[in-house]
Amino acid sequence: MMDDSYFMKQALQEAAKAGERGEVPVGAVVECGGRIIARAHNLTEALTDVTAHAEMQAITSAASTLGGKYLTECTLYVTVEPCVMCAGAIGWAQLKRVVFGAPDEKRGYRRFAPQALHPKTQVDCGVLADECAALMKDFFARKRS
Repeated sequence: MMDDSYFMKQALQEAAKAGERGEVPVGAVVECGGRIIARAHNLTEALTDVTAHAEMQAITSAASTLGGKYLTECTLYVTVEPCVMCAGAIGWAQLKRVVFGAPDEKRGYRRFAPQALHPKTQVDCGVLADECAALMKDFFARKRS
């Protein structure tokens, strides 16, 4: 059965790809009509682009797949709470729903711009939060050692 856990596991696979490539391990998928229409992970190092976050890549890919800039019938699954920049893009894309795993106490949008998302966007957090947080903690522990 395809539920939030299923789609978050797909986002975790993307996050793992990012980590293997030396990127901060954040992954995202966009679901629409029960199927994944976009998959992405952080590419900031590979593209030397600070805006190449997983969410931005996934939104761009989903919009291209659907042939329009609004994602009003889509859900974005992302392993870590979006930052303010990504929350702005999520708001402009008018995503129906955002599901994230681990909170980001330092840089998450809820701390700095809790109203950034579209008013109709539903937010659910904590899906596979421990797994999502563990990827981040392990990555940064390896960086420090």
